[in-house]
Amino acid sequence: MFWLKYYVTSKVMSPRTSRRSVLRISLPGSQAIARADLLATEEPLGIRVGGQALTLTMRTPGDDLDLAAGFLVSEGIVRRAADVARIRICAAGSCGHGDHDGDGTVADVELSPEIPVSPALRRNFLTTSACGVCGKASIQQLSVQSGCDLNADRVRVRPDVLAELPERLRAAQRVFSSTGGLHAAGVFDADGRLLCAREDVGRHNAVDKVVGWALREGRLPLAGCVLLVSGRASFELVQKAVLGGIPVLAAVSAPSSLAAELAQEAGLTLVGFLRGRSMNVYTGAGRVAVG
Repeated sequence: MFWLKYYVTSKVMSPRTSRRSVLRISLPGSQAIARADLLATEEPLGIRVGGQALTLTMRTPGDDLDLAAGFLVSEGIVRRAADVARIRICAAGSCGHGDHDGDGTVADVELSPEIPVSPALRRNFLTTSACGVCGKASIQQLSVQSGCDLNADRVRVRPDVLAELPERLRAAQRVFSSTGGLHAAGVFDADGRLLCAREDVGRHNAVDKVVGWALREGRLPLAGCVLLVSGRASFELVQKAVLGGIPVLAAVSAPSSLAAELAQEAGLTLVGFLRGRSMNVYTGAGRVAVG
């Protein structure tokens, strides 16, 4: 049975925005005005499995249970809610283990007894908000085997539905509206209904939060769904979509060549440059109901 504990302390609960004084300069005339500005918060989150440190990632505080759960899915460690016995969020040094030094927040995970964790999965250094595969030692480690066959997912999505998704995701970005400094990921059903949206300074974290939400809700794989990301579609985002069992990944910007190759191999529909009333379909065009 999958259950969660959320330990709240003053150290754990961090705001998602931080206020800072800036000098606002406007042209022409170089007028300078001192004012307050809101920044998206970026802080470390340690993820520990079975009492052992797995990684330290930089993220925007909030939805940390989802982030930890989604990260485990993205690493191929878990595939369903029953694989996780417990996740608790606590301040470093208060989880009963001493392998994370200093202050910060830790997601302490206990897996079901039958789920093994290879020592090779441990990341050897900090995962920054700009990197989803930092700490991998080889090309082989970049590829994680999915437990579902995307080719069996026959969902079809109309282009006009896809075109409406960026605006619907933007409307759900509460922190972005005040800071302008966050990526977003959202999962929609085939009719364009938003099921879950998450924000983070790291686009890979935003996707992990969405996938983690689905794991905790018992909704993996996300068959018949569309994942929309606010930036480009890189290799690691395609891999996260595949591992989440999501048949369609759309991005407002461009995919990379390796992302397109992985999407083609995995049977994922990959849509890029989803802006206004146009889009490019790079792979899996049969799921886009044209005409």
